[in-house]
Amino acid sequence: MRIIFMGTPDFAVPTLQALVDAAHEVVCVYTQPPRPGGRRGKELTPTPVHQRASDLGIEVRHPKSLKSDEDQEALAALNADVAVVAAYGLILPQAVLDAPEHGCLNVHASILPRWRGAAPIHRSVMAGDNVTGVTIMQMEAGLDTGPMLAMARTPIEGKTTGELTEELAELGAQLMVGTLRDLKIHVPIAQDDADATYAAKIDKAEARIEWDRPAVEVVRHIHGLSPFPGAWFELGGQRVKLLRAEVVEGAGAPGELLDERLAIACTEGAIRPLELQRAGKPKMDLDTFLRGNAVAKGVILE
Repeated sequence: MRIIFMGTPDFAVPTLQALVDAAHEVVCVYTQPPRPGGRRGKELTPTPVHQRASDLGIEVRHPKSLKSDEDQEALAALNADVAVVAAYGLILPQAVLDAPEHGCLNVHASILPRWRGAAPIHRSVMAGDNVTGVTIMQMEAGLDTGPMLAMARTPIEGKTTGELTEELAELGAQLMVGTLRDLKIHVPIAQDDADATYAAKIDKAEARIEWDRPAVEVVRHIHGLSPFPGAWFELGGQRVKLLRAEVVEGAGAPGELLDERLAIACTEGAIRPLELQRAGKPKMDLDTFLRGNAVAKGVILE
């Protein structure tokens, strides 16, 4: 098929690669514009999708929006059979949705209609869902409201958002290739709006850990924000991110250090960090962290 691909972050790269590997003709890639990055944020850095498309020799376009007649006409002129979308990050006007013969198909990282919106993986982990997955959806004007063509599931089982993102990216890539192969036999299934939940974009203000919650919820919060933006607390006046933790036995005032191995009391039970990261430092396991950061039993964290 003649395909327009639209995506931006690492999550979208496996789908682009899978389409090429399946011998589809990806005629053009749309992605977000390069953003400041590199040393001191001065160099413009292309998106992961932009970089992979360039490596593959595919034309890349990065308009700031697709609202202008000029941009819409340029897209329509590609005469694509379908547009494949994976975490593109721009709203698609109706003219864009209608331009390809088979419209626009989206790889969405949740079991729709649960977790429509910008941060489905984060929200699924933070909510304590047992299962998540990917849905191939026919896009329409609403936010992730279109009819579903295919779905695949995977257990969460204590995985972090980072780990699930990698897993779902590969799962979604293969699901999209299979969906395109059998596109004519897929019957679109309407979503039940009554079951819909919304995955709001993660606000950095959510990242500070609140110890006056049950330990199981604190661990979900830590895993849901790992690795980005990273749930954090202050120790010795410095910010420390927790990237992985476990629930352990223990009781005390919320935020109290219960032993010299950094068990921290919550309102119900306690947690013990397993992976930590100080600002500007690489992540480390608990033993490595404790060798350079002694902790005192009985201290109360804010």
